[in-house]
Amino acid sequence: MSAFPAITPPDAQALQAALARQNTLTKPPGALGRLEALSVWVASCQGVCPPRQFTRARVVVFAGDHGVTASGVSAFPSEVTPQMVANFDAGGAAINVLATLADATVRVADIAVDAEPLSPAIGAHKVRRGSGNIAIEDALSEAETTAAIQAGRAIADEEVDGGADLLIAGDMGIGNTTPATTLIAAATRSEPVAVIGRGTGIDDTGWARKVSAIRDALYRARTVTGDPEALLRVCGGADLAAMAGFLAQAAVRRTPVLLDGVVVTAAALIADLLAPGARAWWQAGHRSTEPAHTLALDHLGLVPIVDLGMRLGEGTGAAVALPVVRAAVATLASMATFDEAGVSDA
Repeated sequence: MSAFPAITPPDAQALQAALARQNTLTKPPGALGRLEALSVWVASCQGVCPPRQFTRARVVVFAGDHGVTASGVSAFPSEVTPQMVANFDAGGAAINVLATLADATVRVADIAVDAEPLSPAIGAHKVRRGSGNIAIEDALSEAETTAAIQAGRAIADEEVDGGADLLIAGDMGIGNTTPATTLIAAATRSEPVAVIGRGTGIDDTGWARKVSAIRDALYRARTVTGDPEALLRVCGGADLAAMAGFLAQAAVRRTPVLLDGVVVTAAALIADLLAPGARAWWQAGHRSTEPAHTLALDHLGLVPIVDLGMRLGEGTGAAVALPVVRAAVATLASMATFDEAGVSDA
């Protein structure tokens, strides 16, 4: 079992101070819309008003393969996963480009890629080579589930101890939207047909295979829907379990997080069950095209910052949202007040 300590909510006094400061700035109340709410959230997470601009935003891409890919649920072969890990490490992926633009750095962690680790650092927290085919078997053993959650916790601790002041979880794994959608359907008790999307672009036949695999996985998980660790074991995967541990531990460490797409948000659903209240430390970076993503966001009560029709994963949607959050911090911290500017607030 992976017991998390009670989650402390963001600072209420800093929140109230940020709300009050917003009303003194040289603009009509509410004129900056969502930027105002985001700035107040950052201030409450940091426990200070005005908030500080982020100096070490960090993206961690969790990589893992999934046995269910053998059921024909993805448009791409599993060989792509280790190839993309190398691409992340070389700086050539979309997340590398977008993170650089957003003044963030990228780390890739091989949790369950079905290949030897690219390097000792990338494979430092590897749990196994590929997770089981959830349509016919458990994704993980109990020991592997615990190890994967602990791996995510350790990675969060490493990043926060290294100075990270905002975290983004990204994902890479061919077939990973299938266990992610299964977890969301199980946690929200939803009909699978209503929440299954096209992933990276499967055709109608592939979609039907994905529906079948998820139905079979949900049937296998029917007796454990109230147990978050058991859900990760039966119908999740090592990368999803590590992401859940990472997101929960970020809340334990009082560090704000921008969530990415359907895979990360599936892990977030489970993380909030493992560590109730963790969701207060998260914002939804974006809304992907996957139907299950909207369902999971609604269940968590999170409103996406951007909605650009993205479906890549890797942390890319959250990276696109990061400059918006930076703008929110800058306006609350640096705008003049009515008194400072000599502007009437009548």
